[in-house]
Amino acid sequence: MAVSIPISMGYAQIAGLPPVYGLYGSVFPILIFSLISTSRQFIFGVDAAPAALIGAAILDMGIVHGSEDAIRVVPMLTFFVAAWLLIFYILKAGKFVNFISSPVMGGFITGICCTIILMQVPKLMGGTSGTGEFLELARHIFITTKTISWYSLLLGALALAILLISKKFIPKFPMAVILMAGSIVLTKNISMEKYGIKTLSAVDAGLPSWKVPNFTDLVPIYGKNGEIIPTSIDLSEVIIISLSVAVVIMAETLLAEHNFAGKNNYRIDDNQELLAFALGNMAGAFTGCCPINGSVSRTAMSEQYQGKTQLTGLIAGASMIAVLLYATDFIQYLPVPVLTAIVISALMGATEFHLAKRLWKVSRAEFFIFMGAFFGVLMLGTINGVLIGVLLSFIEMIIRSSNPARCFLGIQPGHRHFHDTKHDHIVPIKNVIIYRFSSSLFFANCDIFQSDVDGAVTPDTRGIIIDARGVGSIDITAADRIKSMYENYKKQGIRFYLTEHDADLNNQLRNLDLGYMVEEGAVRRTIHIALKDMGINRPYPLEGVENNVELSAHRKRADNKMQEFHWAFGNMAEDVIEKQIERAIKKVKETGDINEAFTSNWHYMNEMDEDEWIEHLEEHLKELVDVSGMDEITLTTTLAKHRHKLIDNLQ
Repeated sequence: MAVSIPISMGYAQIAGLPPVYGLYGSVFPILIFSLISTSRQFIFGVDAAPAALIGAAILDMGIVHGSEDAIRVVPMLTFFVAAWLLIFYILKAGKFVNFISSPVMGGFITGICCTIILMQVPKLMGGTSGTGEFLELARHIFITTKTISWYSLLLGALALAILLISKKFIPKFPMAVILMAGSIVLTKNISMEKYGIKTLSAVDAGLPSWKVPNFTDLVPIYGKNGEIIPTSIDLSEVIIISLSVAVVIMAETLLAEHNFAGKNNYRIDDNQELLAFALGNMAGAFTGCCPINGSVSRTAMSEQYQGKTQLTGLIAGASMIAVLLYATDFIQYLPVPVLTAIVISALMGATEFHLAKRLWKVSRAEFFIFMGAFFGVLMLGTINGVLIGVLLSFIEMIIRSSNPARCFLGIQPGHRHFHDTKHDHIVPIKNVIIYRFSSSLFFANCDIFQSDVDGAVTPDTRGIIIDARGVGSIDITAADRIKSMYENYKKQGIRFYLTEHDADLNNQLRNLDLGYMVEEGAVRRTIHIALKDMGINRPYPLEGVENNVELSAHRKRADNKMQEFHWAFGNMAEDVIEKQIERAIKKVKETGDINEAFTSNWHYMNEMDEDEWIEHLEEHLKELVDVSGMDEITLTTTLAKHRHKLIDNLQ
């Protein structure tokens, strides 16, 4: 509630209303939202983006900020915003956020936080809050530096430093409330105006009155000669403005809610959130407010102080009622730079530059998506930032789908299961291409599909088997390509099969006029059946292997070079084993039990893994002697016994 006072009053002025209307927007809208929302912690209230859009719109209409015309027109615009949000709820438009990835959400939230911080910076220097995007905000900051109040900046910087230090060392301590209380005492004893430090405006006591917004401005008023009097407002203009504001509220708030829900491990119902937005804004319209939005800054502050349920919002709304009825006097003693520092501190904690750092390491494509959404919001505004991020996400998704995971398959001599031929000891079946494609086939990737298969064909190729277990769907472009490949290979005397896919894909093939492939036996349930259809039976003939004899189960285990560690960790396997050996030695030191040295915290190891484990242990022989208390001969004998046991198991 305390943090909402300066934020709400400031944004109400940006929207063209007197400051007290910002406090009205923090009463009934926040109470209604708290009762309906499925988000456990998100806070609703007067916020930057809708306020700036409405403020700019009424200026374009020729309405002066703070005037009676503004007080009359803004609630009417809020009503139409609520109506659009109700339509979005009916149409279940909340599904829109399912198409937005984590990098887009992170970039979007970080962009909003940085934008609001830049809006607030001039207030630290004794100026007014900025509006617009980065260039306008930077220009406003530069202009403010010419009339900077050094005492104001000093007070704000000191408050910000205290908040950041306390957040690091005592994060649960409510330092913001202490600072506000201390600053009120300071203002009562020192004349802040004398030092150029602004305080909040005085506010009249009393709750907002409920009344229907005035729609008379939408009715055309004609003069004596039939001309339209300029005070009337065009309905089409109101619809366009309110639609754009509603889209911003939906996109910004849902994205931010999903971001906080993801960080704190819960889920939200997008559609119910839209209903909460709509009813919250309807309450705002009937109490004279500008459009209401989810507040990232207030939610970040709530999260910092362990707010976990909507009880936070309910108490904030109830507290604001008490303030408006009985305690408006103290508002005029709140120094603006201290309140600004509180807002900036909360926003700094909500930025997600740590996600950008992680993305840079693991996925450059997603890093650039994050930065695209971030700079889109910062430079072009909220809705454009979202659109840029979504567009980048779709482009990245198409690029990724057009170059999916794929490989050629073979088997290990003596075995029967198919593996990627990139692994050691995996050999392709003689004169047969087995190709796994792990993506739905569509226009963007059917070219690479054909290129891979065509490139593997040799004069000796008898058959091509497509392992299509990862192919969930086929579009018409890919279907035409498969038809062309099937017919061409048929002419060359090469059998072509689709295998391992779900039965639903067969229905798609029929709908795409490829049902004849099923009838001709080119679509089989498994790779083994396709090979059998070609007259190739187990044990399969392998490239470069004279006599492939299928081994017994025990012999397969002994012969299996595809060890668990090496399969799981690849070229990192040696390092992983070494790290686990170090942990095992540490356990031996703590417990004195040498058996701990033979235990991996990776749980299951087969005999081949254990044999390699003992080799690594032998390299640490001196260290084991030191920590176990055993002499070197006894320890060596113990290792030898384990090795003999392994040999017996392998045999």
